[in-house]
Amino acid sequence: MLTTKTLAFSLTFTLFTNITYAKPINVEEQRIEKAVKVMPKVTTALSYRVSLFKEQIQKARNLTALSQLSIRHGKALWHGAKHYLKNTDSYDDRPLYWARLQMTKAIKQTDTYKESLPDQQQKLLWQFELYSRGKTDVTYDRNTNKKILITGFDPFLLDKNIKQSNPSGVSALILDDLVISTKSTSAEIETLILPVRFADFDQGMIEELLTPYYRSKAVDMIITISMGRSSFELERFPGLRRSSTAPDNLNVLTGATKESPLLPVLHGSKLKSSEFLEFTLPADAMKIAKGFFPIKDNRIVSTLNGTFKVNALAELLNEVSVQGSGGGYLSNEVSYRSLLLRDLYSPLLPVGHIHTPSIKGHDSEKIELIIAQLKTILTQALTTL
Repeated sequence: MLTTKTLAFSLTFTLFTNITYAKPINVEEQRIEKAVKVMPKVTTALSYRVSLFKEQIQKARNLTALSQLSIRHGKALWHGAKHYLKNTDSYDDRPLYWARLQMTKAIKQTDTYKESLPDQQQKLLWQFELYSRGKTDVTYDRNTNKKILITGFDPFLLDKNIKQSNPSGVSALILDDLVISTKSTSAEIETLILPVRFADFDQGMIEELLTPYYRSKAVDMIITISMGRSSFELERFPGLRRSSTAPDNLNVLTGATKESPLLPVLHGSKLKSSEFLEFTLPADAMKIAKGFFPIKDNRIVSTLNGTFKVNALAELLNEVSVQGSGGGYLSNEVSYRSLLLRDLYSPLLPVGHIHTPSIKGHDSEKIELIIAQLKTILTQALTTL
């Protein structure tokens, strides 16, 4: 069982075993054909990146060459997606998502990949995922007073709507490298986008991506973002356990329910710590940000004893978490894991989770409103730093 005390040791290495997406043509990649038929413009928006990648990796005669190409093109895909979004009026994160899947599928179809050992295949795909999600692009070079790191998520629940977009992913692509300012200070925003897959969380993707910034005290605020309900919700009390019955993007179910919530996993061990944590975002300042949508300081959680609105963390002592204020799915979990890292490395750092208003499919006008208000929320938070 993994406790908070042993977490620091666990974070010094990453295991690649049992990563589900390393198996031949997985569920996400199987959706490509349908997506191409339904959304040809979306799935081909970054086709020049995909085509060049396919052409070059077919010439890779060994694993080293394939790895180098995957790293190079993973980085290029991230930059290409940002460039596409910032130079169109699409407000669309889906080209990045579908291009990435076309590229992972292409990797698996090369002879070099097929001839590699399973752990080599898994490590190769893991690296490509990280680079195509912005891992090496977090560079604060705008000479600002403060530094803010935010994360978004991929589209999800695609079997319900193959056209689904995610405002948090769009926000990450648009806000990356942005400078916001107040009368007295300024901040540069850098971003990452996370997968909606339990396996990646179990294998420590959150810890691998975020730990360096906690450990080195390199940033002044960390905010994780996902798509939620009808308003902006500042999720005050994330819970430890998984309870959602919704599948991830690989159609994996954890077996967790509200009646039987389960502990998450990190590197093969159950993650065991406090049942609830409290965020450290400046909620009072953030709530007054003007915009189209209400902003709520969400304090509602569920335990095995019921659902409560909580005023203080102490009220949750001896409770077993079912849902944090952000639910029982991966949005709650990224919030919890990021706060656990804060407690381990940088207890005074403002850290927390924001749910954006939801959209159906892709709605560029609504996403534009969401991002405009999110900028205001972040600027209000900056006034407290």
